[in-house]
Amino acid sequence: MMSNKPLVVVTRKLPDVIETRMMELFNVRLNLDDHPMTQAEMIEAVKAADILVPTVTDHIDAAVLSQAGPQLRLIASFGTGVDHIDLATARQRGITVTNTPGVLTEDTADMTMALILAVSRRVSEGERLIRSGKWQGWGPMSMLGHRIYGKRLGIIGMGRIGQAVARRARGFGLSVHYHNRRRVAPAVEQALEATYWESLDQMLARMDIISVNCPHTPATYHLLSARRLKLLQKHVYLVNTARGEVVDENALTRMLDKKEIAGAGLDVFEHEPALNPKLLRLDNVVLLPHMGSATIEGRVDMGEKVIINIKTFVDGHKPPDRVLEALL
Repeated sequence: MMSNKPLVVVTRKLPDVIETRMMELFNVRLNLDDHPMTQAEMIEAVKAADILVPTVTDHIDAAVLSQAGPQLRLIASFGTGVDHIDLATARQRGITVTNTPGVLTEDTADMTMALILAVSRRVSEGERLIRSGKWQGWGPMSMLGHRIYGKRLGIIGMGRIGQAVARRARGFGLSVHYHNRRRVAPAVEQALEATYWESLDQMLARMDIISVNCPHTPATYHLLSARRLKLLQKHVYLVNTARGEVVDENALTRMLDKKEIAGAGLDVFEHEPALNPKLLRLDNVVLLPHMGSATIEGRVDMGEKVIINIKTFVDGHKPPDRVLEALL
């Protein structure tokens, strides 16, 4: 059991209600101006903290963790993905890592459907046309997109978010297909009316829309490689609300530029916040600033999970959202 008021260092600004509750429970150091911490600042944080609360954009790598003080026992990450934390080094140093799974599922699935609709129906292009002052009025051949009803959706990653996307897709009349490391339970498959593809290559070659919903792990880095992207048919739309590293961004950009696929909806990027400048010049791409989970409700729910994980750990118990490398 830790001391009742451990020093909790929070790396970014969190919702006021969460920060207030943390201040009541713990000795907290907040980031009031919400600036992204430099590596040097992160090292100072891990030297001092009993508990670190980072976000998915903080790089808690071996270089940072090697400088951590012996009192750092918990990294309670504010977010679902944990690819920003060197889990092996944390384990070696006896540091528990937790995340906030489940609470972002519906928000991210909503944004996935929004991007599918936006790119296939040219929503961003239409909005830009209006703002440009160049719209000449309705015409029978103006701003033609593609119907999604009746099309085949291929979901890569059938976890919580993938299944939530599948539920929404059925409501839009899409035929649901998926590829996953493991086939989901028959009851889930039946409820979602989803078709399983053991071969990702074969699924990619036969879909109309691809949705990336898997986590970023060493096994999924460039899962959609240049070779696999070439398997897509020319009319395909690709949507990514997962992690940018899952897709070879340069290869995707080249294909979009050459109209080798119809379009893409991207909420995440391989080197964010930097992105391929060529993407900015393309009309067949909808670009969003990693806002798939950005709802007030979602952020508060995430913060509450962080508090529960910290409080449980401080009380001497195993936190409910421990990250176990074997399950990634």
